[in-house]
Amino acid sequence: MKVLIIVENLPVPFDRRVWQEATTLKNNGYSVCIICPAMNGYLKRYELIDGIHIYRHPLPLEGRGAFGYMVEYSSALYYQFVLSLKIFFQHGFDVIHACNPPDNIFIIAVFFKFFFRKKFLFDHHDINPELYLAKFGKKDLFYRLMLLWEKWTFKIADVSIATNESYKAIAIRRGGMKSENVYIVRSGPNLERTKRRPVNDKWKKGKKYLVGYVGVMGGQEGLDYLLKGISFLVHVLKRENIHFILVGNGTELELLKTMARQLKIEAYVTFTGRVPDDTLMEILSTADVCVNPDAVNDMNDKSTMNKIMEYMALAKPIVQFEMTEGRFSAQDASLYAEPNNYESLIKKIIEIIDNPEMGKQMGNYGRMRIVSKLQWKHEIPKLLSAYNGLK
Repeated sequence: MKVLIIVENLPVPFDRRVWQEATTLKNNGYSVCIICPAMNGYLKRYELIDGIHIYRHPLPLEGRGAFGYMVEYSSALYYQFVLSLKIFFQHGFDVIHACNPPDNIFIIAVFFKFFFRKKFLFDHHDINPELYLAKFGKKDLFYRLMLLWEKWTFKIADVSIATNESYKAIAIRRGGMKSENVYIVRSGPNLERTKRRPVNDKWKKGKKYLVGYVGVMGGQEGLDYLLKGISFLVHVLKRENIHFILVGNGTELELLKTMARQLKIEAYVTFTGRVPDDTLMEILSTADVCVNPDAVNDMNDKSTMNKIMEYMALAKPIVQFEMTEGRFSAQDASLYAEPNNYESLIKKIIEIIDNPEMGKQMGNYGRMRIVSKLQWKHEIPKLLSAYNGLK
């Protein structure tokens, strides 16, 4: 079986879930092509990596407001369609494997299903209506469009993949899919990549302790809570021996840097931007605690966060707000702060720092949970089962 994977929000192989899926399929006898955006560090329009054909397209605008997202999505859809035709005639494919966001890739799937009888697998990464609410806080025309796209995507899909039980419930309840056509394939880390590195104290910037974060610098990630918490830590609690390092890029990065200056906490926070894997692993390996400040909302409550899995794989104790899927993933590897309460978040971090033995036990628990249940190798049979459902 020949597979065309389409992903719009991140380039490949930087998108770890998509790359793990692609290499798993290739290693099990599938032919794989990928369409994705060209972004910093991944600008080649075509590459052949590990036998997988990667075609990248320009993304002239990274959307911020609703109109910006529509321009971004429309541009991406145009390039995806053109490249899908090119790949169809050069390589051929039997299945379109579409990864959201956005949910408009079903338009390409409809064309190939109608004219060429190709199969469509929907890989449900984000619940877009809830994501839109988290970003913009209103149920307007664009929100209704998100619901419509989602409904049509599930209606067109022969099989869908959910990242957790919450997403499977949405596929069945809101998408109208049959339970037997929805497969749960979690985003488990590959332990060959997620390995501890030697501690490098340079990341602590002269402080005694380090708190690490990795993720998108976006509006719904709750980083404003974290920065307010650091201000509370430094200016109210007078704890000046903890440094915070925030790894990642996104549309809100410059605003977050400005906020850090306004709160007068620049000496306690480092924004690295996007870094290579080796650097990321070294930073997280050096951290005493890892944090996930995602705001409590419908989107984050139902979503499994890759950063939590990586923290656990590196045996790091975690602090996050209380949410359904966050607790399912981490269980006793994490402490849970009161929802959207930055003071509670910081106090939980201090609790771990002041109790290193407890932190060590939490980290070891998380590592063993990844090894025994949540690493990628446990998801491989589930992915292959989803593809068997297409035959």
